[in-house]
Amino acid sequence: MRPELIRATELLRLNTPEGVEEAIGLLQNTVYSFSMKVCGHPEDAEDTMQEVLFRSLGHLAKIENPQQLAVWLYTVTRNRCWRMRRKPAHAPARMLSLDELMPSDQEIGLLLQDGGISPELSLLDSEQHLLLHQATLRIPAPLRIVLVLHDMEELTTEQVAQILDLQQGTVRIRLHRARLTVRKVMKQLLNGAAGNSDRAESNAKRPSVRGSSRKKRPDECRDLFANLSEYMDGKLEPVPCEQMRTHIEACPSCVAFLRDLRAAIDRCRSLDLPCNSDLSPRLRAMLTREYLRMLVVSAAK
Repeated sequence: MRPELIRATELLRLNTPEGVEEAIGLLQNTVYSFSMKVCGHPEDAEDTMQEVLFRSLGHLAKIENPQQLAVWLYTVTRNRCWRMRRKPAHAPARMLSLDELMPSDQEIGLLLQDGGISPELSLLDSEQHLLLHQATLRIPAPLRIVLVLHDMEELTTEQVAQILDLQQGTVRIRLHRARLTVRKVMKQLLNGAAGNSDRAESNAKRPSVRGSSRKKRPDECRDLFANLSEYMDGKLEPVPCEQMRTHIEACPSCVAFLRDLRAAIDRCRSLDLPCNSDLSPRLRAMLTREYLRMLVVSAAK
């Protein structure tokens, strides 16, 4: 969970003008950043931030812990984003299969040759964030929302399932696909291959092309590939986890890919898109006054 939400909960309990204003500022950035990651349009993110915070004022005083705040805030924000969202440019028409997401022999060779040094590391932080944001907006919406909530907003699988009204198993499956997809799209953007993505996806729909363009990796590698997120997040039972560890230690290709996927996930966790609008101070002051007024009215009753 974002530390901002923990801090905001502590500040709201103080019921002081300074504490409330600081807490609302933290919530502003949280809602705006989340909306930008999901929808990608600054105007929509700003409108969502205003509406969600106004709607939340009557509930904030009733929230007892950061977990409740997170579930409430992200549920309301997600619903608002979904109602008004515009389809991002280059949004894919379909989800890629696991076979299509598996690295080719050529890519594995490059990963082994690089020795784990990712080309993204040569970019400035601002360039990495821009690249990652573009890649996030290019993955299918059902995968994107899970990736944002779990890896970028740092919520648990249980919290994500509650917000999206999904089974936890479904969340885990979508999270793994999302991680693999954002890693793949980031590589395409970095290599200047994004312009050919539509043509590549169109060709991939034809079984003969897909089958002939990719050599299937060994079954053990394929089984590991399908369970990488469960392995990295410590969700596997001890026996299959040990089996995967044994295979990884003996397979340089799997080691290289696992290292690259971990790096992609770490970049996701570092992405932040704070609200820098001139409207923020005025809105924060207005919301603070209204929140304190509501507290006085509630106490009088």
